[in-house]
Amino acid sequence: MSLPAGLSFSQAPPIRVPFRFFLSAPLFGLLAALLALWYGPSLMDSRWQPSVLALTHLMTLGFLGMAMVGAMMQMLPVVAGSPVAHPVGVARAVHVLLLPGVLLLAGGFLSGMYWPMRLAMLLLGSGLAVFVAAVGLSLKRASSNNPTVVGMRFAVGALVVTAAIGLTLASNYGWDWWLIERVRLTNLHLTWGLLGWVGLLVAGVSFQVVPMFQLTPSYPKPLTRWLTTALFALLLLWSAVQMLPEGVQEPAMLAVGIAAAIGFTVYAAVTLRLQLQRRRKQSDVTLLFWRFGMVCLLLALALGIAGQVLPVLDRVQGDNFALAFLFIAGFAVSVVNGMLYKIVPFLIWFHLQSLLMGVVRVPNMKLIMPEPGMRRQMWLHFAAVPMLVLSAFWPPLIYLAALLFGTSMILLEVNLLYAFRIYQQNAKLASKVEPSPT
Repeated sequence: MSLPAGLSFSQAPPIRVPFRFFLSAPLFGLLAALLALWYGPSLMDSRWQPSVLALTHLMTLGFLGMAMVGAMMQMLPVVAGSPVAHPVGVARAVHVLLLPGVLLLAGGFLSGMYWPMRLAMLLLGSGLAVFVAAVGLSLKRASSNNPTVVGMRFAVGALVVTAAIGLTLASNYGWDWWLIERVRLTNLHLTWGLLGWVGLLVAGVSFQVVPMFQLTPSYPKPLTRWLTTALFALLLLWSAVQMLPEGVQEPAMLAVGIAAAIGFTVYAAVTLRLQLQRRRKQSDVTLLFWRFGMVCLLLALALGIAGQVLPVLDRVQGDNFALAFLFIAGFAVSVVNGMLYKIVPFLIWFHLQSLLMGVVRVPNMKLIMPEPGMRRQMWLHFAAVPMLVLSAFWPPLIYLAALLFGTSMILLEVNLLYAFRIYQQNAKLASKVEPSPT
């Protein structure tokens, strides 16, 4: 196998940098599933319940956050040619701060106690500050200004806004002070986190990795040049609209929301079209995860706009459960899951190339991450998402949905551990081989 053209791996960080995050991510997804099983249909009573807030953050900060932080630290030197300074130390610090921080945040929501929330704020705030400072400096030094780098910059900016609002909201729980604008700030927090941090990062990264790893044609240049910039500007505009008088605010928010939905719709539709034009006709797991994710994104966008325009759908839009399941589990988790199945075996193969060159033959990527195991986990995930969406209408289905999703997270962890164990075994073999005399 040859290295993908257009990517520079000479400055890639040690494999333990991204892997500490990748191996942690599915465990948070499993915790979210167990939480859903424990609370059952009562989760659908209100999105303001502590159990719902805990579950949401286990998925967003836990599963998605861990995977995306690891991916960014791996991709910055590869795509931008600008590695994170002291990557091992930064990765260790960020991971050690974020992992207990997410657990304490969920525990603070569930227990109603002040001290877990306060400690979570300290850990999460510090961890995100270290991460943003490290990747921000890396992005500032980047000589390349390609669309992926631009998208990463906007995504990190969105993460800063998301974290600032999130810490403000957490302080409301940690110190029990009255926050008058809690609902408005929560909506801003969700929008910047999901559409900004997650949406912009996925879009920006896909401009590079979809053509490279899925063997599709390149994205149209006008789309790669303007999409993330336009969407970030719309997020700023949507935030500013919140300050308008009530009579003007609602139609202005609807107009900005429709514009953002059109932007993401164009992105998803173009991605699906490019996948149909790929050079390799046989579908692999990563491709299927991305197709599923793009379809879920389109459905989430349609549901979100319909809920704003049609009063009859107010019950669907009210607590946003169907919309959240489609966007978080259907779109974001699917895309991240698919990329893990491409990035992980490739990274292991790449690092073993340098370790085993001239010693033994490097394992094939299909042996590092066997197809049957990936497909079993994929079909469980594909079954879980519709069940999650339907549970928004018939809450007892949450038991089956959580069981399917939790099992898929277990299999994802097993698949990742299997691949990493192959790396460890071969790395150990390489360390035992005496270097040849010079």
